[in-house]
Amino acid sequence: MFTPGTTPHERRVALRDSLAAETITKLPGAFSPLVARLIEDIGAFEGVYVSGAVVANDLGLPDIGLTTLTEVAARARQIARVTDLPVLVDADTGFGEPMSAARTVSEFEAAGVAALHLEDQVNPKRCGHLDGKKVVPRELMLRRITAAVRERSDDAFVICARTDAAGIEGIDAAIERAKAYTDAGADLIFTEALYSVEDFAAFRAAVDVPLLANMTEFGKTDLLSAQTLQDLGYNAVIWPVTTFRTAMGQTEDLLRDLARTGTQEAWLDRMQHRSRLYELVRYGEYNQFDQSVFTYSADTYTRQFTK
Repeated sequence: MFTPGTTPHERRVALRDSLAAETITKLPGAFSPLVARLIEDIGAFEGVYVSGAVVANDLGLPDIGLTTLTEVAARARQIARVTDLPVLVDADTGFGEPMSAARTVSEFEAAGVAALHLEDQVNPKRCGHLDGKKVVPRELMLRRITAAVRERSDDAFVICARTDAAGIEGIDAAIERAKAYTDAGADLIFTEALYSVEDFAAFRAAVDVPLLANMTEFGKTDLLSAQTLQDLGYNAVIWPVTTFRTAMGQTEDLLRDLARTGTQEAWLDRMQHRSRLYELVRYGEYNQFDQSVFTYSADTYTRQFTK
């Protein structure tokens, strides 16, 4: 009841199997455990993604490397414990240098997640779809990956390497980095901030390893469907901030309308009903368990303490 029905190892194996399948692995972003539960309940997705930007923004912070390993691992643990789907977590630059990347793997494995991705930006990083970002020398990123791979205790745990080099050094340099990162032990390559379908196709043609695409809104990348990416040969796709942006947009509209009208009545049809919420939090299951273990009564107390 309080833990998933599958073990962390089983979820990691499931992710690896999904990445090797002919159909693309779809991982919507979850900004809370309940959203992760909803992603699983929909039944159309192979995993859950936890965005570093969303964790930062939900804390009222910009995505510039201000969150800590402890904060991100805690959110990842909360999300991983409520779903049988594998969870991929954004680990930024590993929260420091190579030894920090190794500790990050250890903490995320203990949190029950299935995978993480490390990026080759300088530390502290910035959002991958903003101008002005910088990447570290390739050799430093290779040390980050090597440290992460060496610390991994479960061989099924997926280590993904993200490269932000395409918008800085050019797509050819990003391709060469991706190949080197794979040689260092990365299981999956995340190509950040490619511009068009032609860029995605060129990367796929040049790199013979599993690839992940980022379909974030309002960035540098054309929004491609999961089917288009699958046809291009991509193995996984994330929508990292989509649920968060939708929730925040709708909440802002509600609050402005509430301030104007003084009532939420016009929004009732747009709200999740209480009965649906109870389904997701499994209220009935908890209630049944509570009734099965609840043995106290006034009569029991009286007989026990008045003898």
